[in-house]
This record gives sequence, structure tokens and C-alpha cells, in this order.
Amino acid sequence: AMSQSLEKNLIHLVCSTKHRQVWIQKAHQAALYRYQAGIFREWDSPALIIGGAEDHVHVLFSLSRNHPLKKIVEEVKKGSSKWMKAEGPRIAEFSWQAGYAAFSVSQSSVADVIRYIETQEEHHRHATFQDEFRKLLLRHEIEFDEQYVWD
Repeated sequence: AMSQSLEKNLIHLVCSTKHRQVWIQKAHQAALYRYQAGIFREWDSPALIIGGAEDHVHVLFSLSRNHPLKKIVEEVKKGSSKWMKAEGPRIAEFSWQAGYAAFSVSQSSVADVIRYIETQEEHHRHATFQDEFRKLLLRHEIEFDEQYVWD
């Protein structure tokens, strides 16, 4: 038998705009997500779903076995930032926050995470991005320093 390495690493990525600026208007969200989905595909890390709000994006994607997470996130942020500036809403000063949060997701939780990302708007009627982000970090038992989380 041929030896083979089988992997599936699902990642829930959360990325906010710089200083949580309200830069991702509803009218441009679908096009932005489509553009980002293309970048994920290019780096063989297909997205199962991309969603979010006016100041942040959530992605559930399957991490490539050939590229590190950090590289994928960097390429998606760089490419989509360029798109926002030039082809999308043409926001010259658009940029993503320097950091990001990424959580591993087990196959058994995929449906829940997809539902969570699909219903972002409802969440944010009741909770700010900061509240939501804190909750995610706590649920995943990630220690963080308030001073450095928000850039």
C-alpha cells in the first residue's frame, strides 16, 4: 500500500478592520467575501463560509497542508485590502487590524460554526465585536491582554 498523509484542519478565523472602523458596508460584503474566497482557493485552503459585519469578517476554512496559517491569513488580508482600496468601495485608507484570531474547529462543530457565521447580523444587534471576540477567546481558553487585543 502507498503511504499517504491525510489531514483536515478546519479553522475559524476572525479578522477586524483597523480600529474596528465601519468600512465593510452591506452593499460590498458579498463581493468582498467572494474575492476573499478566491484567495483562499488559490492557497488551497477553501472556505466553507465567509460572513461578518461592517467591521469584521469570520471565515471557516480548511487549512492547506502546504502553507502555514499565518501565510494564508496574510495573503487574504493583503489581497482583500487591495481590493477594498481599488476595486471595491475604493476606501483609500482601508486596512485590517494587525492581528487576527484563529481557532481549530472539529468536524462535529462545523454546522454550529456555519450557523454562527450566517447569523452574524443578529448577534451584533445585541453585542459589539469586542464582546463577541472576548467571548470566543474565553470559550477557546485563549489568554489575552486587553491592552493589545484592540489595534
